[in-house]
Amino acid sequence: METENIYKPDLMEVIEVNQQTVDVKAVKIRFRDPDRAKSFSFNVGQFGLYSVFGVGESTFNICCSNSKDYIEFCFRKTGRVTEAMWNIEPGDTIGFRGPYGNSYPLSDWEGKDLIFVGGGIAMPPIRCAIQYALENRNKYGKITIVYGARTVGDLVFKNELNEWSTFRDVRVVKTVDPGGETPEWDGLVGFVPTVLDQAGIDGSNAVALVVGPPIMIKFSLPVLSKIGIPDTAIFTSLENRMKCGLGKCGRCNCGSVYVCKEGPVFTLDQINQLPDDF
Repeated sequence: METENIYKPDLMEVIEVNQQTVDVKAVKIRFRDPDRAKSFSFNVGQFGLYSVFGVGESTFNICCSNSKDYIEFCFRKTGRVTEAMWNIEPGDTIGFRGPYGNSYPLSDWEGKDLIFVGGGIAMPPIRCAIQYALENRNKYGKITIVYGARTVGDLVFKNELNEWSTFRDVRVVKTVDPGGETPEWDGLVGFVPTVLDQAGIDGSNAVALVVGPPIMIKFSLPVLSKIGIPDTAIFTSLENRMKCGLGKCGRCNCGSVYVCKEGPVFTLDQINQLPDDF
């Protein structure tokens, strides 16, 4: 009896590549095997491993909602695999393993106000949850999106930010760090935690999803606490700590927790219980 190879990727056709910044691209892919496409499903917040054959694979969040007939991911050109991935074009074939990990508890969030806080390339793990919430708009209360980057040129999915703001009870706050604005910039200028603090958000019936650089998260958490959100209702995604996706390599291990299996989605309360060197 043949044993299934858990490391064998599915073959995926690249159907669209969209450059977001000078070093960030978003890629849409679909299964080359139609039967596999029919049987595949994922939950919002899960991740996959994407491979360029002969080079290697990298871990990225599935950054679209689960109502699509394709998978989308977003990556920054930072190393050997992503350098090779930068050159893929529509019609090319890459590999995909997944979905892996847990997901956002979107059903538990129903009836709540949603606060999304992101910085730079961290928008993709938030985008999938935003898409789902907008596709199921009547299930959620007010939605606030606070998103910033170092410069205007570092913002991703800029067109979608404007589209999201047209939905009922959705507020989009865009910001760039001081000095990162351009003459035509129509957003705010300031660091994300400062802008979040000045946004006048009511957190009494809210959950928050915050993903971004560690320094941004560090200074955003006290703001979220100040507006009334408990640690159990503040979520983040830790996909950057994973490699194999299966809990085999140990790279994501922290105490008794494997991020690729118990995560990548954690509440702040759960993170606070992990070892200090996490």
